Amino acid sequence: MAPNVPESSPWIRRYNPAPDARARLLCLPHAGGSASFYLPLSRALGPDIDVLTVQYPGRQDRRHEPCVDSIAGLADALVGEVLPWADRPLAIFGHSMGAMVGFELALRLERRGTQPLVFFASGRRAPSRKREDGDPVHLRDDRRVIAELRALSGTDARVLDDEELLRMALPAIRSDYRAAETYRYVPGPRLAAPIHAHVGTEDSKVTPDEARAWADHTSGGFDLHAHPGGHFFPAEQMPRIATSLAGEISGLLLQKSV
Repeated sequence: MAPNVPESSPWIRRYNPAPDARARLLCLPHAGGSASFYLPLSRALGPDIDVLTVQYPGRQDRRHEPCVDSIAGLADALVGEVLPWADRPLAIFGHSMGAMVGFELALRLERRGTQPLVFFASGRRAPSRKREDGDPVHLRDDRRVIAELRALSGTDARVLDDEELLRMALPAIRSDYRAAETYRYVPGPRLAAPIHAHVGTEDSKVTPDEARAWADHTSGGFDLHAHPGGHFFPAEQMPRIATSLAGEISGLLLQKSV
């Protein structure tokens, strides 16, 4: 392990350490999600890629910590946690809300002189593409928040069917939706890192055109990848996603070595 890399952090989980990996991949969860969502991806990509997953406060082993209910707040808190892991090429993958956190984190890393290898924006429209929603999820009552979660099929059914678990999870879920729904993009410098957008062909939350607009946020190159499935296509198509990410990271590492 590099001397500056922490052995443990409340923010970073490293389920399958790969100390000899060519690159690292930092994964940021969706609203209401936790680090363990990316455990299958971590297993699939090792040992060639060292997968790090972010654990937001307010859930699982951090459930007693106050939630952070803004995208900027999450990105600000993560910069110092992530920088020590950039001792080798660092890719960033964010799904849904995690894509917004990942984008803001990548901007902050670049301002500090650390350019990510690539930013993967998954299941989220570009920051410049705002949808007007007159019925924000974070303002709904518990029953309707739960209905939204069931419709998206991204929350473990064991949580939705267990009243005690659900009661513990709802504050973090509502806080994440507040962060996602109150986020407003502030125009500024584009990322120097390339952006690769991934979208589900049946995702009602983002159209291919909205995903393609991520190209406006980078000067480093853009690519769009479509996958079968709905909003949570990464879980539905995990082997396909792992193969795609591994190929994209390998290709970019090869470009850097030429």
